[in-house]
Amino acid sequence: MKVVVAGSSGLIGTALVAALRRDGHEVARLVRRQPAAPDEFAWDPARAELDQRALRGADAAVNLCGRNTHAQRWTGRFKQELRDSRITPTDVLAGAVAAAGVPVLVNAGGVHVYGGATGDRVIDETARPGSGFLATLCRDWEAATAPAADAGVRTVLLRGGLVLARTGGLLGVLRPLFGLGIGGRFGDGRQYTPWISLADEVGAIRHVLADSRVAGPVNAVGPAPVTNAEFTRALGRALRRPTPLVVPSFVLRAAVGEFADEAVLRGPRAIPTVLEESDYVFRHPTLGTALTDLFDPAGDGA
Repeated sequence: MKVVVAGSSGLIGTALVAALRRDGHEVARLVRRQPAAPDEFAWDPARAELDQRALRGADAAVNLCGRNTHAQRWTGRFKQELRDSRITPTDVLAGAVAAAGVPVLVNAGGVHVYGGATGDRVIDETARPGSGFLATLCRDWEAATAPAADAGVRTVLLRGGLVLARTGGLLGVLRPLFGLGIGGRFGDGRQYTPWISLADEVGAIRHVLADSRVAGPVNAVGPAPVTNAEFTRALGRALRRPTPLVVPSFVLRAAVGEFADEAVLRGPRAIPTVLEESDYVFRHPTLGTALTDLFDPAGDGA
């Protein structure tokens, strides 16, 4: 296939491009700077500009655009940046895909579309969107794919969890703290931490690109949900470090503000029903297997 990728320079995008090329696919990368390689094509979502040569003969497009929600403390201005970095590029790419007749669009969104007030209830793709800033952001992000879906493009709405990789991502933040012996659970630790390994995040994207049965919402999360307390203990075991601390809720709220209640002290108990029913086989079916692989010196760190 020829696959167009927006957001190819991030953690997931870098791994995805490498995997697609190993599979023998052609990759066209959309970049917001001057193209510096034959596989790069310029686009400027803010101006609704996209080099149409990128989409010529394309079989699919993957959209991974979006600023990190934890990049800084949430202010009104930053929250607008989070929206603009997701919704505008998605709308532009979806419209371009529809106009060019590209048959598949995979849009990477977030599992927090379900909101945080889900408790112990198991959440699959049939659950309704929740409330709160993140849930609304994810819902509007998905809605921006409408130009493609309305044109008959097979549109996959990935609802991703926290991606675990050897470097970067969630573990890039937590590993140094745990290494110093100051790792601990957040609040009461009963909230769920929806996780997925980088290998399975990339594997899920490759799977939905190839499987014509898959369309609509797809939870890109590991099949064995864990609470924050369970995640903390598992990470401590993998790093052979104690996890004696508890970070009180009020400390988290003081440190990171609204983000604490939206994404740290709450999380859905999401399961990947669509992936499993479409026969995707997880490389890391449990958190333990993912962490063991990531921290094994002989492993590939994927």
